[in-house]
Amino acid sequence: MERRHFIATTAGLVAAGSAPARAQRRDPRVLRFIPQANLTALDPIWTTAAVTSLHGYTVFDTLYGTDDAGHIRPQMAEGHTVSDDKLTWTIRLRDGLLWHDGEKVLARDCVASLERWSKRDVFGQSLAAVVAEWGTADDRTLRIRLRSPFPLLLSAIGKTASNMPLMMPERLARTDPFRQVTEMVGSGPYRFLADEFVSGSRVGYAKFDGYVPRQEPAENTTGGKVAHFERIEWHVMPDSATAAAAMQAGEMDWWDQVNPDLTPLLRRNRNLRVAVNDPAGYIGTLRFNHLHAPFDKAAVRRAILYAANQDDYLRAITGNDPEIFSECHSMWPCGTPYGRETQPAELRGNPPDLSRAKQMLRDGGYRGEKVVVINPSDLPSIAPFGLVTADLLKRLDMNVELVETDWGSVVQRRASREPVDRGGWSIFHTWWPGPSILNPATSPILRGQGERGWFGWYTNPRVEELAAQWLLAPDEATQAQLAEDIQQESFREVPVVPLGRYFIRTAYRSGLTGFLKSASSYPWNVRWG
Repeated sequence: MERRHFIATTAGLVAAGSAPARAQRRDPRVLRFIPQANLTALDPIWTTAAVTSLHGYTVFDTLYGTDDAGHIRPQMAEGHTVSDDKLTWTIRLRDGLLWHDGEKVLARDCVASLERWSKRDVFGQSLAAVVAEWGTADDRTLRIRLRSPFPLLLSAIGKTASNMPLMMPERLARTDPFRQVTEMVGSGPYRFLADEFVSGSRVGYAKFDGYVPRQEPAENTTGGKVAHFERIEWHVMPDSATAAAAMQAGEMDWWDQVNPDLTPLLRRNRNLRVAVNDPAGYIGTLRFNHLHAPFDKAAVRRAILYAANQDDYLRAITGNDPEIFSECHSMWPCGTPYGRETQPAELRGNPPDLSRAKQMLRDGGYRGEKVVVINPSDLPSIAPFGLVTADLLKRLDMNVELVETDWGSVVQRRASREPVDRGGWSIFHTWWPGPSILNPATSPILRGQGERGWFGWYTNPRVEELAAQWLLAPDEATQAQLAEDIQQESFREVPVVPLGRYFIRTAYRSGLTGFLKSASSYPWNVRWG
């Protein structure tokens, strides 16, 4: 609390000296944006980091997208047909699509992109398991042949969050999906300016004049993605006080994620607006590395699930603001069809009994192994989680090391499968937009895909079988029971510890309008006036 008070006070002093009541006059053709964290990984297929996802959607486009109601709509696609036997899907591209290098978007580019995406994404892997051929009929027509029907094909290729199915030229899409693509050539509303990219400082984008938006209104990741700015500049500001001062002084236009402690300060400036643009909220999670001790043992993971007090985490992450958080003792997001709080009684504790948790650790096989918690000190919407966990583990007499670094370094290190004494990790934290993890098809945190799965590499053949049944279930009642079976298996095996639901505020200049109701700060549709 002393550090937060210092940050808020410093930001107020700096802002006060910059006359916040009158914003600086600036170029209306340029949007200056403060991202949630530094951009270190450029490839949105290689990582699920939200800052990379936002970068990806700025540069690339998708065949289909998701509207505000969760419906799948054509985006780069003109439309599709399905054969009578449901085994062949034919997707026609819109006319006039161009890559940023001036080349035409061809069907073979898109099938290569889908194939690469399907090897990293949890939903994509389920689809790929039944694909007989990723093919084309002509330059504008994709033809996907299946071995068995897959009714949710459009839901898979039109999904948001996690590893998104973004289209890129074939020469890039042929890159090994476990190796990063570094050349950014997309077909989206903005071009990536490689010569302006300085990791840790600045990212530049320019309006792509060859982009032809759809005619429908923009919603979430679909509709008319109209670029109203000639340039977008990302200015990386890990220090929240610096970001707040820049917003107060009129030097920046939009701050993606506001530190909760600085919200009152920014609200006092009549030239700024502070809002929650995402009505669904975020689900905090603690992720274990399942490959190495001590969290290769389910009983040890259950002890942490029992000991973790959601109220501690949520108050820390929101600056103790009860208006923007709620506990949720479910493996599925509360407020969604499967988000029922059916946690077994033996795993409930309010507050938890730490003596019992210590005994659970001993009985579960913890023998003093070092636990390395990697934590992004520059990301206020995640950083407090690591501090709470490190404190909890110390109170449980665990051998814990807290490694605080920037989010970009966390993103790189969490990909390591080495033990902790060779640069690996034991725990990291993140958040997920609620809609991105609401069922077995889309949630990488509960699936048990092992080395093919999400960071942490949780293996559970039973969950995989239940998920496969869910995809082909004949009715909603059967799907609901399968989802609950996965939830109960997850309470037993504990792939993650859910930390509750909360909302993250964004801040922008009062003259900006057109913001979408989305978990990501998409730049299209935003404009002055």
